[in-house]
Amino acid sequence: MPPIIEENKCSHCGLCVDVCSEDVFFGSKKKQVPQITYPHECVYCNACVEECPVKGAIRLRLPLPMMLMYKPA
Repeated sequence: MPPIIEENKCSHCGLCVDVCSEDVFFGSKKKQVPQITYPHECVYCNACVEECPVKGAIRLRLPLPMMLMYKPA
């Protein structure tokens, strides 16, 4: 399940594209809403969500097995 980008909140900064270690946003153009090119490559590291300067512009949907194992810090 790929990240979800709220287009109306996205500031088009490109930080999510730069920080993604798995190139989920490969080929995204500068000053545009990032495109999720490889959704199945997402490892749910949350780096894109953490780096985004706009709260709520990007969110992750964790697969059910990961949600069952998740324990908040």
